[in-house]
Amino acid sequence: MTTPHADAHYKAQTLIESLPWLLRFRGAVMVVKLGGNAMVSNDLLDAFASDMVYLRTVGVKPVVVHGGGPQISQALDAAGVASEFRGGYRVTTTQAIPIVASVLVEDISADVASRINHYGDLAEAVGGDGGLFTAHKTTTVVDGETVDLGHVGEVTSVTPEKITALLAEGKIPVVSSYVPGEPGEPGLNVNADQAASALAVALGAEKLVLMTDVPGLYANWPDTTDVISTITSTTLRDMLPTLSSGMIPKMTSCLEAVDGGVAKAAIIDGRLAHSVLLEIFTPTGIGTEVISG
Repeated sequence: MTTPHADAHYKAQTLIESLPWLLRFRGAVMVVKLGGNAMVSNDLLDAFASDMVYLRTVGVKPVVVHGGGPQISQALDAAGVASEFRGGYRVTTTQAIPIVASVLVEDISADVASRINHYGDLAEAVGGDGGLFTAHKTTTVVDGETVDLGHVGEVTSVTPEKITALLAEGKIPVVSSYVPGEPGEPGLNVNADQAASALAVALGAEKLVLMTDVPGLYANWPDTTDVISTITSTTLRDMLPTLSSGMIPKMTSCLEAVDGGVAKAAIIDGRLAHSVLLEIFTPTGIGTEVISG
C-alpha cells in the first residue's frame, strides 16, 4: 500500500474505532471544564474550540465551564493586587474580586465563545447574573487550621433552565465560575472544577471532563509518575486526604459528580491538543476516570 493510501486507511480506521463512542454519547450532555495550560496557549484554545464544534456536530451536547487562573494572576499582578493560594484555592480579597469578575466574564467567556464560533456559530456565553448558580462563602482547612479565603464561594444549587434551553437550540453554552452577589455586594469566586461538577449533576450529564495541567491522578506521588487510569468512587474517597492540596479540589469535584449521578468523571491533560477527543473517542482514553463503585 502506498504511503498516501496507508495514511488514508489509518485515518479511516481511527474513525471506525470511534463509532461505538459516537453511538454511545450521541444526544448525551457532557460538561467540560476548560483550564490548565490550555487557557494560555492560542493553539490549544483553538484546538479545544474545534473539538467542541466537532462534538456538537456529531450529536454530543457539550457545556463548557471555565476558570481563569493564569489570566487572573496576570491581571492582579498588573493591578498591583497581592494574590495567594491556600489549600488549592485562591484567596480573593475585596480588592481582587472585581478584577476576577472582569477577567472571567468579560474577557475569557467572550474569547472562548468567539473561538468556538470561528468554527461554527454555536457558542453563547452565559453570564453569572442569570441566576444559574447559587453559592455561599466558604473556607478551607490547611494543616488543621480553618483558613478564610475571602470572597470565595461554593455552589450550593443550580438552576439549569437557561442551559437546557440553549442545548435544545443546538448551542454550546460557555459558563464562567463567577457568581454575582446581591446588588451592592461583591460576588464570589467559585472554583471552576466544583462549578462544573455541580452543573453536570444538575443537567444529568453523562460525563464530566476536567482539563488540567497534569496527566492525571498519580498512583503514588511523588514516588512515581504512574497515572491511575480508572478509580472507583470508594477508593478515591479513601485516597482523598493523602492527595496534594492542588489535586484535592479537582478529585473532590469528580467524586461529587459521580456521587450525584454522573456516570463518569475524568481529569485529563489540557496541555495536549484535542485531549477531549482522545478521552472520549479512544478505547483507553487519557488521564484518570472516576466511576461509581
